Amino acid sequence: MEQTVSNQSTFKLNYKRTFLIGFAFFGILLLWQVYDLWCPTFLTEMFAKAFYPEYEALRQINTADAIKQCGDIIKKVQYPVGIMMAIDNIAALILMPVFGHLSDKTNTKIGKRMPYILIGTFVCAIAFPFIPVLFHFNQLAGVIIMMAVVVLFAMMYRNPAVALMPDITPKPLRSKANGIINIMGYIGGAFATVVGLVFVLSRYLGTAVDKNTGLYADHTWAYNNIWAVEGPFLVASVLMLISAIVLFILVKENKIKEEMKDELARGEAVSETADKVDDDKPLSKANKIMLFLILGAEFFWFMADNGVSTFLNNYVIYGTHSESTSTMILTILGGLGSVAGFALGGIIASKIGRKWTLFGGLALSLLSYLLWALLTFTAGLSKGSIPVWLYIIWLVKGFGMSLVHVNSFPMVVELCNSKKIGRFTGYYYAASMSAQTITPIALGALLYIPTFDWRFLPVYAGVCIAVSLVVFFFVKNVKSTKTKFTSGLEALGDAED
Repeated sequence: MEQTVSNQSTFKLNYKRTFLIGFAFFGILLLWQVYDLWCPTFLTEMFAKAFYPEYEALRQINTADAIKQCGDIIKKVQYPVGIMMAIDNIAALILMPVFGHLSDKTNTKIGKRMPYILIGTFVCAIAFPFIPVLFHFNQLAGVIIMMAVVVLFAMMYRNPAVALMPDITPKPLRSKANGIINIMGYIGGAFATVVGLVFVLSRYLGTAVDKNTGLYADHTWAYNNIWAVEGPFLVASVLMLISAIVLFILVKENKIKEEMKDELARGEAVSETADKVDDDKPLSKANKIMLFLILGAEFFWFMADNGVSTFLNNYVIYGTHSESTSTMILTILGGLGSVAGFALGGIIASKIGRKWTLFGGLALSLLSYLLWALLTFTAGLSKGSIPVWLYIIWLVKGFGMSLVHVNSFPMVVELCNSKKIGRFTGYYYAASMSAQTITPIALGALLYIPTFDWRFLPVYAGVCIAVSLVVFFFVKNVKSTKTKFTSGLEALGDAED
């Protein structure tokens, strides 16, 4: 299916180096997995106490009527929670393109991306553990300020860290490389999830409901134990620092770019774009249309994905009255599906093209949301436990969205030359962060409506994914037929390089 032009040798992906570059993404997903999982619930509890003084007393009464009143309060504060999570994303929307553009222009002895990665990681690792400490002492302003510091410096290193892969990877190999990078990221997320299974949030909060009595279960043993919430943040900080140190020691950015100069130039000749990318000319009209359609579709799939992830732990704790261990299990299963997709996504794309691989991932995700919504409305929300079918759906959804993520970023940076990778990485994250700015507010506002309850979470996500699917359908399908890749045992030969 793949042909070779006579003046071209085979493209080989250096797996060892790609895994090492993945340590940057390891730190990114580790941070955001913990941040997105815990911070909305921290804010939920703190806003409930701040805006509704009766909330704490109602929790102690532990009657069916008091539990209902607590549930109503929790649902009402999702709107300000959504606003706070959106403010973080507004900062990201502004800062990521800025740092991407700055890193494009940077030139130091350790590279143009590495200074931002090191500084951003170090400050985040120091500030991150203070979020749960301030929550424990009910310091709402302090939690918000510390969240802002973490977001600021995370944005400093996120764009440069992601741009590092296409900096030193030929265009035809970027989907496979992006799959490896994402696997490393999800390993980071898995660390956060496993730690979360040990330090259980809902046991700290005391919000799980006994499904036999309908009353709050007795979790007072952990209520004042700060380590129940501090643990995941400390572990995340330590692992972030380790990942940055490994990256700095083993990946010499400038040296690798010089070694890869010819390969990168050869990759430009076989890129999957509507028109050839010229270093000295602006994007052609056809390439601009491709870019806008990809970013538009990306906006809507992040509206779905981030809307669900932002409120997932609250859905589990306050919607189904289950312990947050269920959130952790869902996250692990979604991660397993994602790892499978990341491993296969680049291979599938090399056979049928990136467009149809990504389109298939969106379709699979849409099917998952439709089944979730259908089964929720027919069976209702279980109280005290998560139904088995939701775990299966989460596994499938994780696989589908991984096919999307593994191919979408390479499709965007395919449209630029080597001098603008940071800027186009900024465009990619501007689209995702725009969605992540709007979706918590939109979903939080909908949850404020009395008739819109937790059952509508998959409906909201399904509508957003459906729009994304329609927009992406119009992206031009461009599949290179000039590039030869190594396969089988031959592909593993360069792993030791």
